[in-house]
Amino acid sequence: MSGERVERRLAAILAADIVGYSRLMGRDEVGTLSRIRSHRREFIDPKIAEHKGRIVKTTGDGLLIEFTSVIDAVRCAAEWQSGMTERTAADSDGAKIEFRSLLPGWRSPMFGASTWTSPATAAWTLSRWATQTTG
Repeated sequence: MSGERVERRLAAILAADIVGYSRLMGRDEVGTLSRIRSHRREFIDPKIAEHKGRIVKTTGDGLLIEFTSVIDAVRCAAEWQSGMTERTAADSDGAKIEFRSLLPGWRSPMFGASTWTSPATAAWTLSRWATQTTG
């Protein structure tokens, strides 16, 4: 083992993904991508910044966001969920963009500005959470 010291810090990680992303994309790829980009630009990204979050990783249908405070992460998630409910109230059920989110906390090794987390752990946690909450 090398003598290099790894910086660790406690972080609150908000993991979020879109419910039914594959179905939405199969139904209307261009419209779905346009709505996702609009929600990100107009609401989600500003909400994350408002609560001092930092987007660590994005995927087609998901985000990993780091917060230094669990309180900020929980407030962001709650406001995000209620705001998205309002933003999508007029959308048909088949086209509605809904996010599910989870706040697993773990210490992340830091290398410069990068946070090293386990995508497999996050994916397993999200899928397990989704199964428990949706049956």
